[in-house]
Amino acid sequence: MPFGKRIGKPKLFHSKPVMSPLRGETADDYAIYASYRPSSGGGYFGTLRVVRKPDNRLLFPFEGAPPLGPFSSKHEGVAAAEAMAQSIVQGDITSPEL
Repeated sequence: MPFGKRIGKPKLFHSKPVMSPLRGETADDYAIYASYRPSSGGGYFGTLRVVRKPDNRLLFPFEGAPPLGPFSSKHEGVAAAEAMAQSIVQGDITSPEL
């Protein structure tokens, strides 16, 4: 790089296009990621992420979200996460948080 040539200031926050909230019309408008994690006490907790695809809004987990478990098996943890996801999706379709 030649002396005196400026690269520019580092960006602390990259500009993101401002997207207005969009509602989900069907269950296909949501991405659900359900899994499990082991607990230190010997059980399993369900893990869950629910994203509304039209506006990429994270619906779950949110601050203060309840833990899913503990359960005695991995399958129970995943089943609880999937049941919670269906409840969140149906609730958002019925009454979207915009």
